[in-house]
Amino acid sequence: MSTAENDTQQATERIGPPLAADERETLRTFLDYHRATLAMKCDGLGDEDLRRQSMPPSTLSLLGLVRHMAEVERAWFRRVVDQEDIPLVWSDDGDFQVAYDARDSTRDEAFTAWQAEVERARRIERAATSLDATFPCPKWGGDVSLRMVMLHLIHEYARHNGHADFLREAIDGTVGA
Repeated sequence: MSTAENDTQQATERIGPPLAADERETLRTFLDYHRATLAMKCDGLGDEDLRRQSMPPSTLSLLGLVRHMAEVERAWFRRVVDQEDIPLVWSDDGDFQVAYDARDSTRDEAFTAWQAEVERARRIERAATSLDATFPCPKWGGDVSLRMVMLHLIHEYARHNGHADFLREAIDGTVGA
């Protein structure tokens, strides 16, 4: 993406969670808040900057985080909650680490996959009967509730958004959420 394209790229809109809402709406909006935070950390950057790695031997980059979170959304909402028998986006053998290596990726490729998984996750969450609905999760050795899935995703985004803070600051000095 050229500098001219970066200048015209629309900034991500992020809406804060409500101060008073029921549990499901609070979880839903906190999750969307963290999704938007990751997108904001990437605003205005071209492919080269988004692929910039933190430090060898790590392949961690902003684009790698976007790809990883596409895998996380897919794994928890489609594979666990919706019980779809599908591979990960970038790894047929279930290796989440593959997504972090974004050296050959582009903004378009990563964001298209991530946004598709987020939209699918939103539909799956809204279709679930309640936060107490449970789903088999062999990885964790038992059933997990939709509540746990949503809290786990919030945890994943919050942790990786911290990484994104450092990555973005190293690219151009931009700090804060």
